[in-house]
Amino acid sequence: MNKLSFNATGLADVDITAFDATCNHLRENYRVDVPGYIDFQLEQFEVFNHYRNLNTRDAFAIKHTGADSYMLFLEMNPNSKSSKAELKHHQQYQPWALTYLKHNFGRVFIRTETLLDKIREMVFPIELDFKEDKPFSDRFYVLTDDKDKAHAGMTQQFRDAMMLIREIDFVVEIFEHTLIIGNRKPVAPEHACYLAEFVSRLAEVQ
Repeated sequence: MNKLSFNATGLADVDITAFDATCNHLRENYRVDVPGYIDFQLEQFEVFNHYRNLNTRDAFAIKHTGADSYMLFLEMNPNSKSSKAELKHHQQYQPWALTYLKHNFGRVFIRTETLLDKIREMVFPIELDFKEDKPFSDRFYVLTDDKDKAHAGMTQQFRDAMMLIREIDFVVEIFEHTLIIGNRKPVAPEHACYLAEFVSRLAEVQ
């Protein structure tokens, strides 16, 4: 780590500015530490399947009295095809937040529900709904491979934490005890803010 508190090797000036502003935001609003090496096993998340060479460039632990949560700065190369069907590689840097959960959720995918989702559900009822929490079910689209585990894990406190997220362009994926949230946007303080806020809130209620 250098004096900027992140790995600046290979970053363009505009990226260094964005990383520096985001790290400063984290330090100002949270008790942040640099953990030792942790294998976050990001390969288990389907949301990263269309990226190649996924690397955790930097990781910061957001300290709590209970379980820590983490802000990850990921370096990835999505594949895209040119008109000549040749693969092009475009390096991207994105902030994602991660926390560990007490309950085993199985595999869960959550995002803001769209009109297309509502229409699809009328034909294929595959979404997990919470009849006791209509505002949550109206806002979020929840897919799971184990409805019993997911329903048990997504307690009222969990759902309340989700409802406090003001942004709409994000995705949450849970694999058993590990949750990750991101919005596929570049590194920036305002993007990292609500990601860190959400996992911090979850760490307090779990």
